[in-house]
Amino acid sequence: MSDEDDEEPAVTLGESTPVEGAPLARVTSRLVWPKEKSEIDRLEGDSVVRTPDGPRELSTVLEKVDETYFQRHQEFENHVRAVIGTGPIPTADE
Repeated sequence: MSDEDDEEPAVTLGESTPVEGAPLARVTSRLVWPKEKSEIDRLEGDSVVRTPDGPRELSTVLEKVDETYFQRHQEFENHVRAVIGTGPIPTADE
């Protein structure tokens, strides 16, 4: 081992800022693909995901997705992001 292991990190990591909800990628990683929208709703519909407008329950987002079957998680995430948008996620304090 080198002496470098005992040194401070090269980048200062500031204080953690709480963010409500889970990242969409975390929710999709718990599923096996391909998957029907109704099955996603049954399994993960009560999950709260992070969106630029604040946390939202996945089942309410799925109501606005027109597709009913997803071959891959990337396809699912693209459809969900088309509904929720992209951008900065507000912290829990905002």
